[in-house]
Amino acid sequence: MTVDSPGFATTAVPAARRQGAAPSRATPIYLTAGFEFDDFDHAADHFGTGAGFGYTRTGNPTVHAVERQLAALESASEAVLVASGQAAVVTALLTVAGAGDHIVSSTHIYEGTRGLLLDNLARLGIETTFIDDIADADAWRGAVRPNTRALFGESIANARNDILDIAAISGVADEFAIPLIVDNTLATPFLLRPLEHGAAMVVHSASKFLAGHGSVLGGVILDDGRFDAATAGHNAPHLVLPGRGGLPSVAARHGGNARIAYARESVAPRFGASPSPLNAFLIGQGAETLGLRVERQSRNALDVARWLSAQDAVESVDYVGLESHPDHSLAAKYLQGGHGSIFTFTLSGGLDAARDFVESVEVFTHMTHIGDVRSLVLHPATTSHSHRSPDERDVLGVRPGTLRLSIGIENVADLIADLARVLEPARQAVA
Repeated sequence: MTVDSPGFATTAVPAARRQGAAPSRATPIYLTAGFEFDDFDHAADHFGTGAGFGYTRTGNPTVHAVERQLAALESASEAVLVASGQAAVVTALLTVAGAGDHIVSSTHIYEGTRGLLLDNLARLGIETTFIDDIADADAWRGAVRPNTRALFGESIANARNDILDIAAISGVADEFAIPLIVDNTLATPFLLRPLEHGAAMVVHSASKFLAGHGSVLGGVILDDGRFDAATAGHNAPHLVLPGRGGLPSVAARHGGNARIAYARESVAPRFGASPSPLNAFLIGQGAETLGLRVERQSRNALDVARWLSAQDAVESVDYVGLESHPDHSLAAKYLQGGHGSIFTFTLSGGLDAARDFVESVEVFTHMTHIGDVRSLVLHPATTSHSHRSPDERDVLGVRPGTLRLSIGIENVADLIADLARVLEPARQAVA
């Protein structure tokens, strides 16, 4: 029996549903929680095989399109988009490690990641060893245990611009058949693609350069697609053993993409890290101009860093684009097209000078973010690194007068004029 004369509400609800397909130049936004099935068997097939789309938490056409886009930029086999950069890091680590396992990490990492390792993953029975001298491959090698499941580092470290020797450290990871996971947020795939240098997995805070405008949150996990069950299966039993109910193993179903498939099927959706399709769309739009922005930002950053290094009120500038930086030669090996746009510098006047600086700038914005089209400034010692001890901050190059800059796309002459106006009183005070 059909409804010949449906009521007003019954008419209003589905009236716009049946629309013909239209070719859209921009990625269409599928802003929907779920997807309609064609028939009974279609639903059963989706839940049995995972093919197609049923619910946005487990897959969405907009999200999938942006995943393909970001995978292409990073030379990755596949990508999984998630709700934030922090979600990307935790999803990647929980994809490879579980209770009783161990991770070796660089000391020079984002404080949110460090807190995740020390506080949250430790509660889940995952222990971490930190490496201070990340240039020492033997230090990484010596920290590996039988239960180590990953090495983790940042391509360009926040805040001192330490460069990870990806080829050397990925070589250590290969010796033990474990993945090197690289946070490539600061470098971006325009400057560096870690998978091309031996890393197995890459993560990004897509909220930063990939999106570019400081308007949305997002993160992404990318994989090289080269998981080898024969050589690495003993370190990843969850990927090579049959699943519940006799389901074939992840490796049997996905081969070299077993890691990223496990992240997509089991970690991201079950921990609720799935992104909004609208955020995915905006990240994809931003990624289209990534190269243009990063090229301009890197060029601006080098000019600003050179100008700062010549100022009497400035004690030091930690920008890897300067020949004075200890990792400058290593950066020349890995970074193509620029040296990034985030760095620190230290004022001779200490904390008081830093306070005056952030409260006096006009072109720079004082906020906790990086990778924006706008130029930003933050005082790490009292914000991002406030939970570190003074000795720990000193090791990382974060002192009372240290400020972090994230250089945007403005005219560089205006940025330098803003800095000159603010630093002139400090220069006179030093003199």
